[in-house]
Amino acid sequence: MALFEFKLPDLGEGVMEGELVKWHVKEGDSIKEDDVIAEVMTDKATVTVPSPKAGRVLKTHGKEGEMAKVHQLLVTLDVEGAAPAQAEGHGAHGGPAAPAATPEKSEPLAAKNGNGAVPATKVLATPLTRRMAREHGLNLAEISGSGPQGRVTKADVVAALEGKSSGNVVSEAPAQARPSAPPPAPPVAAGRADERIPMRGLRKKIAEKMVRSKFTMPHFAFVEEVDGTDLVALRKRLNQQLQATGDETKLTYLPFIVKAVIAALKKYPHLNANFDEGAQELVVRGEYNIGIAAQTPDGLTVAVVRNADRLTLRELAQEIARLGVAARERKLKMDELTGGTFTITSLGQSGGLFATPIINHPEVGILGVHRLRKRPVVKDDEIVVREMMNLSLSCDHRVIDGSVAAEFVYEVIKYLENPDMLFLAMS
Repeated sequence: MALFEFKLPDLGEGVMEGELVKWHVKEGDSIKEDDVIAEVMTDKATVTVPSPKAGRVLKTHGKEGEMAKVHQLLVTLDVEGAAPAQAEGHGAHGGPAAPAATPEKSEPLAAKNGNGAVPATKVLATPLTRRMAREHGLNLAEISGSGPQGRVTKADVVAALEGKSSGNVVSEAPAQARPSAPPPAPPVAAGRADERIPMRGLRKKIAEKMVRSKFTMPHFAFVEEVDGTDLVALRKRLNQQLQATGDETKLTYLPFIVKAVIAALKKYPHLNANFDEGAQELVVRGEYNIGIAAQTPDGLTVAVVRNADRLTLRELAQEIARLGVAARERKLKMDELTGGTFTITSLGQSGGLFATPIINHPEVGILGVHRLRKRPVVKDDEIVVREMMNLSLSCDHRVIDGSVAAEFVYEVIKYLENPDMLFLAMS
């Protein structure tokens, strides 16, 4: 018998830990090479961790809901016979057969830099804490951690921002990047008939991201209605033409909305941007990577349609549908979850009259699309029935003024109410 200790491999650039969401194996299971061992949630995506070797699971290390660090021991395997060479990219290297009961340790990937030198030990902190410190211009190495094993916590960063930490030396952050932190919430007492549900996985990440967005951004909203009657007719005609040619692509309203948004973003480029908190700079993006917020069994997920301006309506429909399926099946890749420049969120038939969506940090705007339905409206001094829909735009008031937000929404409306113009606006 040879033991093999498999450590959590690198999860992506800059990601040092993740939440152990679900074990796919238990002690005593026999597994094959590349079988999924566990699902790990980072602040960017849920990733599956495959086994680099075949064998029997002797011990799993860590419980669901706990944080696991990159290069932390994840599972111990009983590998029969001589240990085979380590498969490339699994985060462990194999070697010759080890003596009985002697563990064969997996060597973590990226343990050395490009020159072969071992880098200095990193400060212990969660991805959220690291990002929070980076956005406010703080050096984690100069903050004393109050968590286990000296971990720097969010509370330590907030204390550093407020200047309340005793003996902590922090780098100076811009004054405008120092929002006041809310006081700690008191514990909630629970009765005998109550149920406590731990905040885990994607729901926990959503909560953290929403708090960060509201904590750092002064939101404001602008709402207006759209007459989508001509859009409904155009979509119906195009779907009939696709069906007549045997094309199974189905156009929803989202591809048209994406194209209208891109046309408006080209006229108002400051909304196609990210805000760099640390540098206090608006980064106007040269690409149009549109996030589409989709509801999944685990919670709201924003998948990114990259270079959406280069896609036709048909290609947009196919890509949005593909990303939706991947989101529901937890198969989105890292680059399909990051790099967004502007987000559209739609609840379809459950969309209600209007809402004020929270901005997808670090973007500066998000457009809420609400239910399209027939309503009586006044047109040419007559009451008529039209297909009406509301749009609600939330913006970061630090960099986007109300007048710009209004003009942007009316530009989107112009294309949705006259959808034939979309074909002229497409590059």
